[in-house]
Amino acid sequence: MSFTLNDKLVVAISSRALFDFEEENRVYEQGDPAAYEKLQRERLDVPAQPGVAFGLIRKLLALNTERERRVEVVILSRSDPISGLRAFRSCREQQLAIERGVFTRGSPPFRYLKPLAAHLFLSANRDDVQEALAAGFPAAHVYPRSTAQAELRPDEIRIAFDGDAVLFSDEAEQVYQASGLPEFMRHEVQKRDIPLAHGPLKPLLEALHRLQKLADDAATMRIRTALVTARAAPAHERAIRTLMAWEIEVDEAMFLGGLDKGTFLREFQPDFFFDDQLRHCESAREVTATGHVPIGITNHAS
Repeated sequence: MSFTLNDKLVVAISSRALFDFEEENRVYEQGDPAAYEKLQRERLDVPAQPGVAFGLIRKLLALNTERERRVEVVILSRSDPISGLRAFRSCREQQLAIERGVFTRGSPPFRYLKPLAAHLFLSANRDDVQEALAAGFPAAHVYPRSTAQAELRPDEIRIAFDGDAVLFSDEAEQVYQASGLPEFMRHEVQKRDIPLAHGPLKPLLEALHRLQKLADDAATMRIRTALVTARAAPAHERAIRTLMAWEIEVDEAMFLGGLDKGTFLREFQPDFFFDDQLRHCESAREVTATGHVPIGITNHAS
């Protein structure tokens, strides 16, 4: 029987999000791909150090057991195949059970997200992330120099999500940007019983929720999720009712009404946080590994 990705949480990740290839990337960005490839060949036997998303990926892979493989991680990268060889060797050195990868040597890699049926694409290349989101795939641009928190809770995966334009569509955010806070509140109260359309990272939260339900008392790795949103009462109700309509639960919900998210994330201690607004990402990256979801009206306006 052939291997299938059905019923698995599938994460596609660029090699630079998984490992610290920042020095090599600076050579690449100088506009000389040949020099970049030469450097990677020279370092073929030098294992790369962990990157910003390494801790999250290691924990997700720990959800797999000898009896059941629940998570599949695939390296999806613009690097050339020989540079990919270094990435796989680094996985082996770091004891990451990653067996699959696609290396496109400068060609946009997002088109391979469809056959992978990926629930998330993490990349340090903003253009690749934007192309993936525009094509309808869940994706986030990682901050390579974000603070990592994954070592704080070795037996628990903690992931925090913004709401509008991340888990939900940016319908309500459009109202806020066009008409201000009072109209936003009226709009959300009037539509509190109408679920919001799904946003780009709903598939990830849905898959995590499914894995939570599979956990048993013998599980060595737990999952905890949080909604961290600038919404405040009474606009909070539509967000919660939307999750109820989706039959998805989160473990914690923070309705901050404009308060700085970073200070609350410091207490929650997530392994990763996703937000669509750069100002929230800049605050969060001082606290935890952070992914920007560059979609919706706030990003179009910029």
